[in-house]
Amino acid sequence: MTTNSAISFDNTKLAFAYKSDKQLKKARFLFSLMRSPLLVKVAVRLTPWVIKVGLPVKGMIRRTIFAQFVGGESMEQTSAVSKKLGEYNVKVILDYGVEGKEGEANFESACEQFIRVIRYAATQDNIPFMSVKVTGFARFGLLANINALMKKQEGSLMKRLLGALEELSAGEKEEWHLIRHRMMRVCEAAAETKIGVLIDAEETWIQEPVDALILLMMDTFNKQRPVIYNTTQHYRNDRLPFLKDCYEASAERGFIFGIKLVRGAYMEKERKRAKKMNYPSPIHVDKESTDKDFNEAVKFCIDHIDRIAVIVASHNEYSNLYTTQLLQQKGLPLDHSHVHFSQLYGMSDNITFNLAHAGCSVSKYLPFGPIKDVIPYLMRRAQENTSVKGQTGRELGLIKNELERRNK
Repeated sequence: MTTNSAISFDNTKLAFAYKSDKQLKKARFLFSLMRSPLLVKVAVRLTPWVIKVGLPVKGMIRRTIFAQFVGGESMEQTSAVSKKLGEYNVKVILDYGVEGKEGEANFESACEQFIRVIRYAATQDNIPFMSVKVTGFARFGLLANINALMKKQEGSLMKRLLGALEELSAGEKEEWHLIRHRMMRVCEAAAETKIGVLIDAEETWIQEPVDALILLMMDTFNKQRPVIYNTTQHYRNDRLPFLKDCYEASAERGFIFGIKLVRGAYMEKERKRAKKMNYPSPIHVDKESTDKDFNEAVKFCIDHIDRIAVIVASHNEYSNLYTTQLLQQKGLPLDHSHVHFSQLYGMSDNITFNLAHAGCSVSKYLPFGPIKDVIPYLMRRAQENTSVKGQTGRELGLIKNELERRNK
């Protein structure tokens, strides 16, 4: 059921209805700690070492930051969280949150794990999507080499990929064949089970072959319905033109272009590398430019919603509200089959649950994995909440408001 009434992200009663007082107080404590950049910096450095040497801290981690941002240590353990979210019309994007390890045996193992996640999601009523990282089953160095070769080519994305592949050694060509085969197996499983696959974005110096591979998969599997989704990071200054080029390719080839819009995750790394290697930074000069680019991408997708399936994956309140306003202006339902919203589990509940209450199709991005293996993911969440201006303060303020409301 959809509604055209105004959506407010200040409604904490709706935002935290799924959390008990005890859970809210734990969240308040955790976000209070994250307000200290020094404390987060020390924790980020020490925690992986503490886990590695075997100090007995897993229980504490499990009860605090792990419980806040992760669904469980196994797929099966995520079912309780997924069921609870489903009670409030919030869906799940399931993500195997373990960092990829190099080597053909590890690549094959990761591919099989992705397929297992797809099969499991298909048995659950509340998991329409899962997330895949190509570097989970592809050698970073090979992708970087192909990317560099593509930069020297001219023409369309696919033409440049083909030109780059011609310059690879026999061994590298075999590696690429295995990567493509793994991706094909993942996509076949997704198409068979009707689970959407969201391909994560990577660093700029390996992204082009990933983009080309995803476009190939879309051309095969997205003819009737969106199955495969790419991800565009809009702190990059070239992603809006890229988005439009992909739409043109989809119109020409007759497939649905699936895209997840994010602001981005590698900004500092990208700027440092550009400075070190003396090339123009691929990142927008300021946040305002990033916000403008992101919102223009949202508008472009809604304007072409017949051929684009978009996931607005954002913690920015305005961008989410803007998307709903565009739908309403066009007389489209808030739960349009080609429009989905998503936020990370443990963050921005005020956005997620108020969107769900308004009738939008919305999900939580829910990672899972053994504590020792998801530590890198957890450390990024801690850093993100410290570095994103106002994010932690906003989360903390909303939690405090809800606790005060309940006490009254």
